[in-house]
Amino acid sequence: MKLHLLLIGNKFIYNLPLREYIIRKIEQKTDFIHSITFFKESDNSLFLYLDKELHLAKRHIIVTTKQHFSTVGKLICTVTGDNQILKEDMLIPSNSSVFEDGSYLLEYEDSITNVLHIDEMQKFPEILLNFEDSKATIHLFEEDRESAIAMLTSIAQMYDVKIDVVTLIDGWLIIDIRSKKYGNISKFIGSAKQLLPNKLIAASNIMSYIIEKLSLKNKKLAFAESCTGGLLTYYFTKNNDASKILDGSLITYSNTMKENWLGVSGKTLQEHGAVSGEVVLEMSEGVINVSNADYAISISGIAGDGGGTQYKPVGTIYVGVRSKNEHKESRLNLSGDRNYIQHQSVLFAIKMLLLIDKEMFF
Repeated sequence: MKLHLLLIGNKFIYNLPLREYIIRKIEQKTDFIHSITFFKESDNSLFLYLDKELHLAKRHIIVTTKQHFSTVGKLICTVTGDNQILKEDMLIPSNSSVFEDGSYLLEYEDSITNVLHIDEMQKFPEILLNFEDSKATIHLFEEDRESAIAMLTSIAQMYDVKIDVVTLIDGWLIIDIRSKKYGNISKFIGSAKQLLPNKLIAASNIMSYIIEKLSLKNKKLAFAESCTGGLLTYYFTKNNDASKILDGSLITYSNTMKENWLGVSGKTLQEHGAVSGEVVLEMSEGVINVSNADYAISISGIAGDGGGTQYKPVGTIYVGVRSKNEHKESRLNLSGDRNYIQHQSVLFAIKMLLLIDKEMFF
């Protein structure tokens, strides 16, 4: 049954951090939000919309403000022919048998609706919808999409699961797994891992997976970023327990900072330019030296929208990854706007980290 998110309130339109927080909390609990609809409090078409939606076989999460919580409940009662009653200091439909502070669940015909209220700087209420363990996500590296589909389709049929294969970047696929009526996701993943032992990671969140793997071995990471401006660091620090494995990050935009903070040679910068394999090599070496981390990632490039040349156009990115025993670097030729190029650069860097030590990560 599809999940639809309905956000009712002006603040959910204009307060982007609050909206992202709501979506993030729901996605932590659920499999997939199929659609999101916004309404302002004053929108008179909300009743007609609810009248249509609540008669459909859907799961809904309706998020509104505390101020409009009972108003939304009144509209729902009008649609469902119910009345509001006071339960736990909340006015909610009388047919709601499951409720927590700031949240209630309502089943009507073939729809299931969870109504919640939240305002800025508040903790998210309990999500009361029940999501069965019928899906999983795995990551596959160093395979193209067509080959992955060919290899995994027969296994999916064997264990009665459905797979969707999506390319994140070149050489990194995300595989969404859904259980059919008699499907066995764990056996599918086990068989896929046997087939591709050094290419497959069974984890929905790669950053959390890396954090867990490194923390178990007491290993540390450090970064030297230029064109990504701290985005690589954020990919890790937005996850719990990042402090267990991240020594730190140096954002060195200027050549002076690259020299003074990371020890990059002025001669190297002059001969090869800041955007070069030689420079990211010295950047990764420098950040290892100042941090004594076990792994380092360095990134330098031209994210755009300007700054490119004939030989180094916009989208030219160099990524260096270093372990205690090895250093690898790649030149990337990426397309997109500034932000998309930055995100692609970070994803390639994370992929390179995983592949430089397969014994650790696979």
